[in-house]
Amino acid sequence: MTTLIGYHRVKDKDHWLASPKRKELFGSIGVTNIREFVDPKHPTQVAVMMDVPDMDAFHTLMSSCAGADAMAHDGVLPETLVVLVEA
Repeated sequence: MTTLIGYHRVKDKDHWLASPKRKELFGSIGVTNIREFVDPKHPTQVAVMMDVPDMDAFHTLMSSCAGADAMAHDGVLPETLVVLVEA
């Protein structure tokens, strides 16, 4: 199991927080323990921390149409996405 943090900017923090898409999408590949974070000084800067059982499946999902659609639905600015993996 790999713990990772993905951080990025969003168009609307409240919409992003309320969206069920993250858990639906990542749950489909067995991701668990998804936690959301918001920068209180810059509320469009957000992050997720999660436990990923299969990093290859994660990367495949993130580069898929389903991944792009989920990010678009959530208002994620994909060019700002950075993924950090626990060392």
